[in-house]
Amino acid sequence: MYILIVGAGKVGYFLARQLVASQHTISIVEKDRGLCEELAKELEVLVINGDGCDPKILEEAGIERADVVAAVTGDDEDNLIICQLAKEKFNVRRAVGRVNNPDNEHTFAELGVDVPVDSTKIIAKIIEEEVSFSDFVSLLSFKRGKLAIVRVDLPKDSPVINKQLKDIQLPADSVLVSILRQEEVIVPKGETVLKAGDDIIALTLVGNEPQLLSILVGKL
Repeated sequence: MYILIVGAGKVGYFLARQLVASQHTISIVEKDRGLCEELAKELEVLVINGDGCDPKILEEAGIERADVVAAVTGDDEDNLIICQLAKEKFNVRRAVGRVNNPDNEHTFAELGVDVPVDSTKIIAKIIEEEVSFSDFVSLLSFKRGKLAIVRVDLPKDSPVINKQLKDIQLPADSVLVSILRQEEVIVPKGETVLKAGDDIIALTLVGNEPQLLSILVGKL
């Protein structure tokens, strides 16, 4: 994929490095010339020094052929403008926006950002999970709040233990994305057998979470 990242701070830098390692084509827009020079030395990517809110700068970075635009600056207003430009002016298929202030997540979703990423909320959820030993944690919602990515830890008494995935009736519009089993990451298939202690990452409709939890964990 061709991915345009706007913002080359720590989030943008590590995101670019990981995506380059995954064989994606990356371009980066950053206001700070010093950061641009450092990135150009470290990563084999196109680096544009300029304001990502300027359509001409985005065009220079190749936004017209981008599959995804990720606005990850430290300014929510800039991230929102960049995502709106990507969707409305350049017809980019997917726009991902970093939400620095959790109060702005709803605004991002309402104004058409495909995936508003509230890192504060995700971190809080992970901390909350570790403190409460919860079986179920909602990590992220997107598509204007209609879809949710959730994590479910399967306890020893789960009703789906030792069952093949094809024999488990999940809620409508729900799918298991991955299984974390100790150090192993498993891509679920119909013949995959679930084990006690599996960490399940699932995609489901917002509102279906209690039903999904009941099926996988056996309680509401």
